[in-house]
Amino acid sequence: MQRKAKARVSGVAALLAVVLTGCTGGSGLGDESDDSKPGGGGSSTAAAQPGKYRTLPEPCGEVDRDTLDAMLPGITEIEDPEQREKAYEGTPAATYDTDRRVGCNWKIESSDATHHLLVDFERVVSYDGTVSDDARAAEVYAGKLREAGLQAPPGTSSESEDEGGGTGGDESGDAGEDGGGDKAQGGKKGKADDDNGRKKGTKSGSADGDDGDDGDDGDDAKGGAAGAATEPTTPPPGLEPRPLTDLGDEAFLDDALTTAASASRHRTVTVVFRTSNVIVTVEYDEQPGRRTDVPDSKEMQDKAQELADSLAGEFDE
Repeated sequence: MQRKAKARVSGVAALLAVVLTGCTGGSGLGDESDDSKPGGGGSSTAAAQPGKYRTLPEPCGEVDRDTLDAMLPGITEIEDPEQREKAYEGTPAATYDTDRRVGCNWKIESSDATHHLLVDFERVVSYDGTVSDDARAAEVYAGKLREAGLQAPPGTSSESEDEGGGTGGDESGDAGEDGGGDKAQGGKKGKADDDNGRKKGTKSGSADGDDGDDGDDGDDAKGGAAGAATEPTTPPPGLEPRPLTDLGDEAFLDDALTTAASASRHRTVTVVFRTSNVIVTVEYDEQPGRRTDVPDSKEMQDKAQELADSLAGEFDE
């Protein structure tokens, strides 16, 4: 009887060992499955790093009054104190998410010219777990660089994105996320205005003559066409559109002059820079009241770059 009892105990122990072994093996497979990530082939992959910036500053408050006085000279000519105060405050751009994109506009008329200033902040977020926010921002910046007809300097992060053509589909997705209205109020709006100016410039001199501002229009009508034909459309050497150094992680400057036969010369200077996952755009526009006047490239570029430098310093703090 003792031998039979021992045999039964040994059989039960062996059966328990088999059951426990099976349970342990099943648990191990479950753990491996939980650790694996989509597209990782069962192996764990470190997630891409998020961008440095998680929010954006309020752009209307980032430009000091001395800068506005210099870039928008007509603002000091406003006699009514309340209207002048409102002009300093600027007009916020419409946006769907102030943590993703914000902007501010100023448009001031003076006795000599009309000036427009736009400051735009865009925080780029990557929705691809394998692509960092900084890398995605570099792709968006490279697209803006191509739109300006420029190439990234060798050794910059946007150079490889430029060569690879970027990811156009992702960029259009970001545009939808941030709201198309924001971009319409940004650089693309300036280009549309320039296009309208060019179209108006193709009209006959008699039609444009009705838009004259003063008695000098008669002289412009006589020599306007010849002047436009010889007027340089690109800035002087050293002031042409170009990449910039010592501004953010990467930056460029664009300078466009609209020259129509019987319309005033309309210049737009744009400075774009990227700092981590934020892209900052400064667009500065001047349209003189007299058709014979041409906005000065150097003066406008210096003012736009000085403001961009100031904004970059705010992000670095």
